[in-house]
Amino acid sequence: MSRTAVRGFAVASATAVTTVGAVMGVAQAGSGQAAHDAEAAAGDSTLLADLPAGQQAQVQTASLTRQAAGQAIAADATAKRTAEEAARKQAAEEAIAKQKAAEEKAAEAKAKAAEEAERAEERQKAETTATTASGTGSFPQQASYTVAEVQAIARQIVPAGQFQCFSNIVDHESTWNYQAVNPSSGAYGLVQAYPGSKMSSAGADWRTNPATQIKWGLNYMNERYGSPCDAWAYWQANGSY
Repeated sequence: MSRTAVRGFAVASATAVTTVGAVMGVAQAGSGQAAHDAEAAAGDSTLLADLPAGQQAQVQTASLTRQAAGQAIAADATAKRTAEEAARKQAAEEAIAKQKAAEEKAAEAKAKAAEEAERAEERQKAETTATTASGTGSFPQQASYTVAEVQAIARQIVPAGQFQCFSNIVDHESTWNYQAVNPSSGAYGLVQAYPGSKMSSAGADWRTNPATQIKWGLNYMNERYGSPCDAWAYWQANGSY
């Protein structure tokens, strides 16, 4: 190999290494290393001028190829960082959206529960008001009452959902006879109040007015057991209430 060829090969190798080092220096080490490599490349350009034109083209082609490769590596690194940042941002946005959706769902469920509770309370108040309004004053006094008439009065006083339980108790206690008297204890009326005078709290006509007895009996079951159905459950378990 001639001295000129050897020299050209050395210049090409040095130039290529210097060029790659400059590119990688920009991507990894910063501007100081890039400046140093640029100065080395400038020094090598003087040697390059001493080479024949054909070898100069080869050296320059090799240098540009490696420079492009270095730039591609730097671009890939930048793209990777950008993609990772975008992925982190998207994950954060999705987490925030999920949390917001969960909070909205919880708030909606809470509002629905509050609305249902309010409606239940309004229904309870309406039933209580209806029961109170359906006291003895709403039913004209009669000389006597049939079982069917007494039951019709009870249906107007006792809430619909509790009537059957109330009826079951009255069936067992008095068979709907508002003047029934227990010969042993003296318990009196539809619900066999003992003593019967307890029913005076619902009206002075407790002996002769089934509406007064029904009103008192309903209040008694609600206060002591919670409802006529709870009173009936107790009756079934104990044979009395």
